[in-house]
Amino acid sequence: MTDLNDRQSPVFLEKVGPIGRLVLNRPEKRNAMSEAMWASIPGAVARLDADPDVRVIIVCSSTEKAFSAGADIAELEQIATSPDRQESNRLAIREAQRTLARAKKPTIAQVAGACMGGGCGLAIHCDMRFAANTARFAITPAKLGLIYPLNDTKQLMDLVGPAKAKSMLFTGRVVDADEALRIGLVDELFSLGELAERTQAFAQQIAQVSQYSVRGIKQTIRLILDGQHDDDDQTAQMFKDAHTAEDATEGVRAFLEKRSPAFRWNGGSEA
Repeated sequence: MTDLNDRQSPVFLEKVGPIGRLVLNRPEKRNAMSEAMWASIPGAVARLDADPDVRVIIVCSSTEKAFSAGADIAELEQIATSPDRQESNRLAIREAQRTLARAKKPTIAQVAGACMGGGCGLAIHCDMRFAANTARFAITPAKLGLIYPLNDTKQLMDLVGPAKAKSMLFTGRVVDADEALRIGLVDELFSLGELAERTQAFAQQIAQVSQYSVRGIKQTIRLILDGQHDDDDQTAQMFKDAHTAEDATEGVRAFLEKRSPAFRWNGGSEA
């Protein structure tokens, strides 16, 4: 089992102020994703989600050469001979990505170098993707005779649209950083030297506003992505409850008093 505190582990966690970092750490393999790495991610995300000191989660790499080169192909060859391993690997990947996509806290993928296959799948399940100009993206099942899962395909289509998703998936071609920004696969593009600092600075911006608001807004966006088109009793109640919550009381008072608000909500029962 992966020790998430061990910086020698293939996946480990660290905290910088209110920012939690989930670090992919298999640099000798360019972070090729093993089943064990996939299996460790849900617990890592859950731990950061439960930490009251963490407000934003950054998914990143310990090496600037690659965010992740994708699946561990040597392991994939072994998995292909075992139906049980095929299913356990499929479920490990699905659970890792689903847990990341549905984290309560905002998630940002910080991408430098190769972001291929499963690595790209991991990045697109984050709320945002900040990339260095060295980043290269590809989703390559067509080059391996495989089929991309429906959930992953939907995530890609939600970002870039059906035509661009088909262009990437039908060919398995490499998309450079400039094209990734142009088609909406990444949200911000920086030089390699600026990437970590700029990603951290944006995460700090999120950390400074009301986490009650951020948490509720993220929940609303997830409902929309899951197909909800109008308010129901739950979302109507969320809107009404916010007006009497402690952060709204503080935010309005701070605005009237012309000072910065001191938001205190950190994940209690109000959202």
